[in-house]
Amino acid sequence: MKYILLMAAPKAGFDTYRTWSEKDVQAHFAVLTGINKELSESGEFVATEGLDWPDQAKIVRAGNNGAPVTDGVFPESKEFLAGYWIVDVESPERAYEIAARISSAPGPGGTALEMPIEVRRIMTRKRDELG
Repeated sequence: MKYILLMAAPKAGFDTYRTWSEKDVQAHFAVLTGINKELSESGEFVATEGLDWPDQAKIVRAGNNGAPVTDGVFPESKEFLAGYWIVDVESPERAYEIAARISSAPGPGGTALEMPIEVRRIMTRKRDELG
């Protein structure tokens, strides 16, 4: 079963990442890189990506004749999607274990961030079901 693990960051504190010391940034990414390596070795890793800063986000809707119309960023947003992992695991409990490890990656001073990670099953259809 494939799951997407969504890392959302609070808007109020998002810019604080830019103030982290180089040592804290390296420690944080060392943990995440280690998790990615373990998932690759176990065959559970599918993909991961960090996303650009929230001030670069745009909301797109179809306008006249289907032309894209962009809007945003909306100041009332409380959280932003910061990144994601896609894993292929045997059970939801395994996806939860991985999410908890990602959540506990260290922040400034080595303290676990305990960032909430949303876990959602990917509802993939077989090619023959798509019509």
